[in-house]
Amino acid sequence: MESKNPVFRRQAYGHQGGAAPVPSSAQLQEMYDSPSYVQPTYRTMTIDDVVVRSFMTLGTLVVTGAAAWVLNVPLWAGVVSAIIGIVLSFVVIFKQKVSPPLVLGYAAFYGVFVGVISRTFESFYNGIVLQAVIGTALAFAGVLAVYALRIVRVTPKLVRFVGAAAVGALGLMLVNWVVGFFVAGGIGIRTDNPLGWIFSVAMILLGCFFLLLDFAEAEEAVKSGAPAKYAWMCAFGLTLTLVWIYLEVLRLISYFSSSD
Repeated sequence: MESKNPVFRRQAYGHQGGAAPVPSSAQLQEMYDSPSYVQPTYRTMTIDDVVVRSFMTLGTLVVTGAAAWVLNVPLWAGVVSAIIGIVLSFVVIFKQKVSPPLVLGYAAFYGVFVGVISRTFESFYNGIVLQAVIGTALAFAGVLAVYALRIVRVTPKLVRFVGAAAVGALGLMLVNWVVGFFVAGGIGIRTDNPLGWIFSVAMILLGCFFLLLDFAEAEEAVKSGAPAKYAWMCAFGLTLTLVWIYLEVLRLISYFSSSD
């Protein structure tokens, strides 16, 4: 890959063959002041970039979520925010150019939804939000350890498997939603029964596999010299997955908690 860094692209002096004249002090100063020594404007992505952007994205989500909780935002407003957040997420995914405002916009709107849902669950099950946050943090730490130790390697076969599983899960949820119009509880994958428990566990595990893919994508982007701005996409992916895991953990814990 040809480097876009002007420092690396400049030609070296004194290697064209034959004796080269010794430059004068004026020539040396001109060489130093030439554009080839200008600080490069292109910077490749680092893991630190991903960490910082992820903190910014997750921080935005947490702040708006906390604000929605404290201000007691109604459920309907949370649902509207979720719809806006989902629309923004699709725009981020399919947009050809990385857009930090869109990523932060998704985090802000979806944070309102997460805050409203969290407060609703907390009103029925005291302490459930803290348990879900701890569960999500443990899942993140566990997956990070598994990835760092290369216990599970991200291969093309694993990527295809995770993608197929996600499509299958979305299909089941769609069927459950449609059947729910005619039968209470739909096909039972989102209710408090053994089938619902198994499905929630499967969704948490699927979210953990997506975390593996997120880590692999960030590492590959760094190795391939992706531009620093691409760190926003990696942060977006991590935020999306962590919210998914949190909501599924929240649901699973509610099955085994007694309401106040």
